[in-house]
Amino acid sequence: MLLKSWDSHPDKEALVFPSGRRSYDDVVQSVLHRARGLLGLGITQGDHVGILLPSGIDFVETLFAVSMVGGVSVLMNARYRAPEIAYVVENAELCAVITNSEADDFVDFTTRLTEAFPEIGRCADPMALDIAQAPRLRRLILNGGKQAAGFIDQSAFDAAAATVDEEAVHEARLSVRLRDTCMVLYTSGTSANPKGCLLSNEAICREASNLARNRWAFQDDERVWSPMPLFHIAAMLAMLGAIEVGGTFIGQPHFDPGESLRQIETEKATMIFLPFVTFHQSMIAHPDWDKTDMGSVRLMNSCFSQMPKAIGDAYREKMPNALQVGTFGMSEASGIVSTGGYDMDPELGFQTLGYPLKGISVRIVDTETGKDLPTGQRGEVLIKGYNMLDGYHRDPVKTAEAIDADGWYHSGDIGSLDSDGHMRFHGRFKDMLKVGGENVAAAEVETVLEAHEAVELSQVIGIPDQRLAEVPAAFVKLANGFRPSEAELIAFAKERIASFKVPRHIRYVDEWPMSASKIQKFKLRQRLMEELGISE
Repeated sequence: MLLKSWDSHPDKEALVFPSGRRSYDDVVQSVLHRARGLLGLGITQGDHVGILLPSGIDFVETLFAVSMVGGVSVLMNARYRAPEIAYVVENAELCAVITNSEADDFVDFTTRLTEAFPEIGRCADPMALDIAQAPRLRRLILNGGKQAAGFIDQSAFDAAAATVDEEAVHEARLSVRLRDTCMVLYTSGTSANPKGCLLSNEAICREASNLARNRWAFQDDERVWSPMPLFHIAAMLAMLGAIEVGGTFIGQPHFDPGESLRQIETEKATMIFLPFVTFHQSMIAHPDWDKTDMGSVRLMNSCFSQMPKAIGDAYREKMPNALQVGTFGMSEASGIVSTGGYDMDPELGFQTLGYPLKGISVRIVDTETGKDLPTGQRGEVLIKGYNMLDGYHRDPVKTAEAIDADGWYHSGDIGSLDSDGHMRFHGRFKDMLKVGGENVAAAEVETVLEAHEAVELSQVIGIPDQRLAEVPAAFVKLANGFRPSEAELIAFAKERIASFKVPRHIRYVDEWPMSASKIQKFKLRQRLMEELGISE
């Protein structure tokens, strides 16, 4: 994909970030150097390599370099706390983690990794890494100009690259098969820990090509803008789609509404990929909103059907000639299952989540009978196609629960198909929350709370939030003799999980509302919403 566009447009601009601009030739030369360094450090085909980086040129070039040597990229959420990092490193069987030394107001990755594995700070020789919790981890690679105990710094990495000829990179690249695993994406599920989705080269590459060349009809002058983090599969598809057609991808390491408005106008973005409601709200509220020219935009992935009407109306007025599309998807489906296109009634872009991509089949079934439901009726969304995961890493039980004998993936989402064949989303059967676009497993938060000595049992629910769509709240039954404050439990959670997963409210209970055998979470939710004066 990258090399094809490089062959055709070596001097064309490929990447634009606040930190700089890169032509296709710049990117390819850097990717080849990084790939040589990986081979020089003993990273080869099939090795699992963690990428713990913010969105930026460094991230994109590292992703392609790992693919060049036949490695498997494991994308690590830059917001992970130390326990989450430790879990992914061990569960994904990482042999290496690639990060950078550029600590900022948002995160310091070397500190975060050392918190996860204290042995790193005591390691005298980074080429002899030995971590009991993660026995397969052999290399910690630190991009940039700084040094840290246990990490291979930039000069050592460059020295390793100098020992490998470029021809070795191409030999490794040409040995990779389409059905080999390309990456592992960790997604929160109903279990306490996230699950690693195994996605093939075919799934990722066909998905990006299908979107860019078919449904969204990218042109060779396409300038795709997205402020979303590239460790999310959806944003990565936007980037890969731009590369697929020889276009330009424009991004930023951390969302900033003012910088976003500036980039859209100055860089003359033709496609906007932004399905996060909180980002839209921040941009519309920014003082530069009214004066920003968005006339260059032809297409926008916005998902306005899932947002307050006022947000869609603001963009309808701001860019009346741009086509709005929604998307329905998930990590297990390589990002996108359905989306809109230029052949539909434009008004549907404000009402639905598009129709399935070619090569992807969708069914809406009754969960009790397994039978297909008529148009307009709500049921569970089942998916099948080239884009689906091959399974969950090291979890055959969850794989068997999710993928049936006929190859259909059971999403746990409630959906319907209208008379135009467009998808509509109505919620989740699974015990999941969607906090500002981030998936949060209730069970994961419950496990963290229950690690506190005062907590006997916890139940996490989602309640409506005007800014984030949904936020976590927890009901807790305390162990005898304990009475911690709400603030104490919230602080306990903040130290162990990403901020978006932390409950905003804690309530104590003596008895749970029960059915014959299960706690009725919906009653807990109703109780808290009534207390807070919140409606759907």
